[in-house]
Order: sequence, then structure tokens, then C-alpha cells
Amino acid sequence: MRNIFSWVSVFLFMLLTSCSVEPDQINYGNDQCDFCKMGVVDKSHSAQYVTQKGKQFKFDAVECMIRKISDPAVKESELAFILVADYNNPGSMVDAKTATFLVSKAIKSPMGAYLSAFSDNAVAVKTQEEVGGKVYNWEEIKKYIAK
Repeated sequence: MRNIFSWVSVFLFMLLTSCSVEPDQINYGNDQCDFCKMGVVDKSHSAQYVTQKGKQFKFDAVECMIRKISDPAVKESELAFILVADYNNPGSMVDAKTATFLVSKAIKSPMGAYLSAFSDNAVAVKTQEEVGGKVYNWEEIKKYIAK
């Protein structure tokens, strides 16, 4: 009886831990963009989303992720995480829905949209004042890129 209890405990532990939905770290230089198939190498412009079922999608640029999300087959409401690289903290990912986006010809992004994300709105506005461009929120940048 004790042996059965041990096996049930192990099974339940594995079941509960294997079902957690969390974003994976991007393996820069090895991961491939799920939209354009280029290598993900730029820690300042990468992005990723994770479905509620735990499937990971990684992107070399925020604009690639937005174009993928724009596909009618992808329902944003079914995504557990939508993350973008914080331009000022390369490799650090932030929630895309709360990030501030800057499109500026002075900051090149991997796919040529000149799009960068910032975790702090004040930093994005200060950067805009220094280099020019236009600031967007999540809903605005999706419309801008999808056009």
C-alpha cells in the first residue's frame, strides 16, 4: 500500500509541475524566429509569446511577433504571456501590454521597422526627445505595424 501511495505522489507531482505555463529564456544565437525564420540574436529587440497551453513562440523583432499575432488564427486572449525586450535592459523581457514603444529611424531594429520597446514610459519619451520618432502603446503599435 505504501508503494502505491509513493507512485501516486510522484505522478501527481510530475503532473502539477509539468503543467506550469511560463516563458522560456530565449537562447540567443540558437533560437529561430517563429515568423521570419531568422536567428534570434538581438537582445534589445526580441520578443516572445506563450499560449495558455504552454507553447512557446520566439521572435527576432517585436514587429515579427506583432505580425504573427495579427494572424486571425492567433487569438491574443488565448495567450498567457506576450513579452518584449526592454531596449534599455538587453535580454530583460517585459509585458508588451504595459510597455511603451518607440519608432525612430535613429534606432534600427532587426527587421527594419525601427521599433523598440521600453518598460518605462518616461524613458521612452526621453529617448524620443533625444532621437526623434513617435511613441505608441500596445494597441497603437499593433495597428501601426499591421497596416
